[in-house]
Amino acid sequence: MLKIGSHVSFSDKGLLTAAKEAVSYGSSSFMIYTGAPQNTRRKPVETLYIEEGRELMVQAGIDEIVVHAPYIINLGSYKEDTYELAVRFLQEEIRRTHAIGVRNIVLHPGAYTEKDAEFGINRIAEGLNEVLDGVGETDVNIALETMAGKGTEIGRTFEEIAVIMDKVHKNERLTVCMDTCHMNDAGYDLIGDLDGVLEQFDRIVGLDRVAVVHINDTKNPRGAAKDRHAPVGAGWLGFETINAVVHHEALAGRPFILETPWIGKDAKNQRPMYEAEIALLRGDAMDRFGDQFFDGIERLHHFFGKQDIDPRTFVLSVWDVLKNDAKAKKADPREPMDRLYDLVMEHQVLPDLTEEEINQRITGWFAGKQLLVNA
Repeated sequence: MLKIGSHVSFSDKGLLTAAKEAVSYGSSSFMIYTGAPQNTRRKPVETLYIEEGRELMVQAGIDEIVVHAPYIINLGSYKEDTYELAVRFLQEEIRRTHAIGVRNIVLHPGAYTEKDAEFGINRIAEGLNEVLDGVGETDVNIALETMAGKGTEIGRTFEEIAVIMDKVHKNERLTVCMDTCHMNDAGYDLIGDLDGVLEQFDRIVGLDRVAVVHINDTKNPRGAAKDRHAPVGAGWLGFETINAVVHHEALAGRPFILETPWIGKDAKNQRPMYEAEIALLRGDAMDRFGDQFFDGIERLHHFFGKQDIDPRTFVLSVWDVLKNDAKAKKADPREPMDRLYDLVMEHQVLPDLTEEEINQRITGWFAGKQLLVNA
């Protein structure tokens, strides 16, 4: 079965809360932070409802999940206090990950800040060696994430990840987390040459190292080095490309994790599209949502067709304007899904549905008419 899910909350009752949220989306995997990613405050392991959470996971058929290390860890820093905090806190997070029963913790490799890439790579490798030397009692792997190339971050090329691995003594404990948004923004052509990108990765790093795949659309064109996630289908990659990644035989068996933005006109009431994205990518949207879901998507195809709006053309044209025309962006800063939702509301295309239900059907519309044929 396809392992697919999303980032879920680990607050309140820890693993039990996370598992309940994941189940509500129809997930077969999920990802957690063991606490707020911006700080080091953590609850005691014995208060994380691990046994109860694992029991619910078994009932739901979820056998593999992922932990993400906090953003504050920077093994590439030249500042001793920042570096020492990164080493110590990553070791603590690995022990917590082990206690929860998770095999891979995803890590942003680090940033070299005021130094250079060579310094950053060496410093990260030094840190990983120190970290792994101190957590030999665990069986947790560190999954280095492919990065977008924003600022001075390391991991923007497959070569940088390979060099780090070569410098780590216990590199059998290192795996990789691919991120579709990051790879696109770093310059890799997932749209036109997915097979070629994966073959390149296999040659440089090895596909056997891939343990996790983050599946995110992107608000930026290839090579932008920005790292701005978009809902599946509402970005430059598009549904077809992300679907091809999820079902590529070279990545079979890995957990695919969504980190897509929550959607809604009112920031206080925004909702994730995880449930729809998961069902559409897994191919069981009919079982999940029923005929009415597809009836709504068909109505959107009919309406947008009369408006001469094509999903890919519309999405890319809006992002192009927002990125390249400051005057137009100031006049109308709405992103593609916001504009589509407003059109649907203005013309009362789906008058009996909630905002979340309408956005779920727009997500289905992004998947194309073939979705209706296969329903």
